[in-house]
Amino acid sequence: MAPENARPEQGAEKAASSPELTAIPAAKHFHLHLVSDASGETLTTMAKAAVVRLPGAKPNRHMHPLVRNPRQLAVVFQHIEASPGIVLFTLANPNLAELLEKRCGDLGLPCVAVLRPVLKAFEDYLKMPSRPVVAAQHTLDADYFRRIEAMNYTLAHDDSQRTDDLDKADIVLVGASRTSKTPTSIYLANRGYKTANVSLVPNIPPPPNLTSLKTAFVIGLVASAERLSEIRRNRLLALNSNNFEDYVDTDVIKNEIAFTKRLCSQNRWQFVDVTRKSIEETAAQIIAIYEGNRR
Repeated sequence: MAPENARPEQGAEKAASSPELTAIPAAKHFHLHLVSDASGETLTTMAKAAVVRLPGAKPNRHMHPLVRNPRQLAVVFQHIEASPGIVLFTLANPNLAELLEKRCGDLGLPCVAVLRPVLKAFEDYLKMPSRPVVAAQHTLDADYFRRIEAMNYTLAHDDSQRTDDLDKADIVLVGASRTSKTPTSIYLANRGYKTANVSLVPNIPPPPNLTSLKTAFVIGLVASAERLSEIRRNRLLALNSNNFEDYVDTDVIKNEIAFTKRLCSQNRWQFVDVTRKSIEETAAQIIAIYEGNRR
């Protein structure tokens, strides 16, 4: 029996305040201007990280890359005035930055220099001033060419191609079909890791040199049979094909996953379950394992 002094609406208030029962707000569309003197990758990443924390927020993104003089900035002003919204920018030229902030102030729009607080923290801690350098993160330095070399290697060693020189790889991914080996390999290559990937099929021996690699780091990718079946079925539908029942059969897929795990266990390779992971999350876990192994 409920206490006499309990109010009927208490249960409703508790339910409304429960995070699990909080309704997702209706979609709220807005304009988002990303102004950069380089490619705008930094802004895109930071904006995405902010938007995903705001359920219902639906930005209409306006990219303004390579803004490096007042004439180009004047064109940006026209777009901002035509579609007012939030403005994020990375402009190394302080004069351009000042012009942008003043115009946005006149229009009553939020205008954020996304790297400014980060740079200030570095300057204060290191007791040294920063210097404005346009597109400094895209300099053609050794790291840049290392990433290009990694990408070339990875594309040439996709899906069990050219397995004769796997030892030249930093990382070798192994696993059954549709465990995201190719997109993960390309993501890792973009981070500078030469990555090969090898498909594993029960009753078909893997490349003979796979189990004797000395320098390359091998890691397996696995997923739930149900998830792989779903992905494979969608793939077949896209190809207008329905002649591969074994390919989507969950019992067959379970054998494939078991084969991958068994091979990893026999060779003391670690494996990552990608069932509900994004490519970025999978790659981050692989990099953590790889770097931890190197240390």
